[in-house]
Amino acid sequence: MDQELLRSLLIAPHSTIKEAIQRLNDTGRKILFVTDAQNKLIGALSDGDIRRGIITGLVMNTPVESVMTKKFFSLPLNTRDLAHDAKTLMQKHMIEQVPVVNENGVIVDVLLWIDFLGDDRPVITKKAAALDNPVVIMAGGKGTRLDPFTKILPKPLIPLGDKPVIENIMDRYHENGFSRFILVVNYKKEMIKAYFGENTLPYSITFVEEEEFYGTAGGMFLLRRMIDRPFIVTNCDTILEGSYHDFIQWHHNHKNIMTIIGSHREFTVPYGVLCMNNGVLERIDEKPKLDLFINTGTYMFDPSIFDFIKDRQHLDMDKLIALVTVQRAERVGVYPHWGGWFDIGQWDEYRKSLKELGNV
Repeated sequence: MDQELLRSLLIAPHSTIKEAIQRLNDTGRKILFVTDAQNKLIGALSDGDIRRGIITGLVMNTPVESVMTKKFFSLPLNTRDLAHDAKTLMQKHMIEQVPVVNENGVIVDVLLWIDFLGDDRPVITKKAAALDNPVVIMAGGKGTRLDPFTKILPKPLIPLGDKPVIENIMDRYHENGFSRFILVVNYKKEMIKAYFGENTLPYSITFVEEEEFYGTAGGMFLLRRMIDRPFIVTNCDTILEGSYHDFIQWHHNHKNIMTIIGSHREFTVPYGVLCMNNGVLERIDEKPKLDLFINTGTYMFDPSIFDFIKDRQHLDMDKLIALVTVQRAERVGVYPHWGGWFDIGQWDEYRKSLKELGNV
């Protein structure tokens, strides 16, 4: 492995979870290796380790040594056949990287699955069954936050590059292996149907028409006879970057009736914040930064969710979540996400998304 890339995969035990997330985003990898001051390998840190720490309540400035895995696979540098042993470890334990250490335990290389297995990536076969999950796109709203654009075009057809936003959304899901899409439409629905009627796409699209405006969740009652397995629901103005497979696996593993993708966002308070104790000033934090997880408008549901949605009832997603958690105390989970998230439902975010996605 290139030494610069190797260094980018190493992180100190006192580094924060927030720093690790940034490093994972920068490298595009799913794992980092925790080393001491002498580069001795002392732990491994995957994005799954970080997610598990966050959902238990750890804050973003927690040192990574609190969530790293101390049990990990590695190979000594003097192994007779490194390639053979690395390939065996990867196939047996469904891992994608194997660190190599010298006689002092110092990490000197990382062997990657792609170096030995080509396109036969072991994790793909493990996740292939999830590709049968339908993707529901709620595309019936008026998109009033994007006036006056949406007085002419429905929000799903607003251009993002050379394609409308809804096609960009479906293309990303299709790249992850999904091929069945259900579009719940209402406002200017004939324009949406006409657009897809004139374009041949490599996936199937079913249109479900609302008779009235049923809110961000109410229209799902129209799907109860169409879906018999866990399914994804997303807004028509949300683009997520990252692995949808991991999201589905997280939902299954935690046995949720509903899982919400929450995207990490850092917000700066533009004022000095007074920190008090019993009315006495302790300190002033100047423009502190807050780390929050924001609802991205993307969800995974178990089909039993239909029990909470009445026929032809206006119901927004926040009210549905309250019904699920309060009335029956069903499990609603959160999947912490730190890849790209683009909300193009309002002008400022739309312009920002155009720039970050390279369309301006």
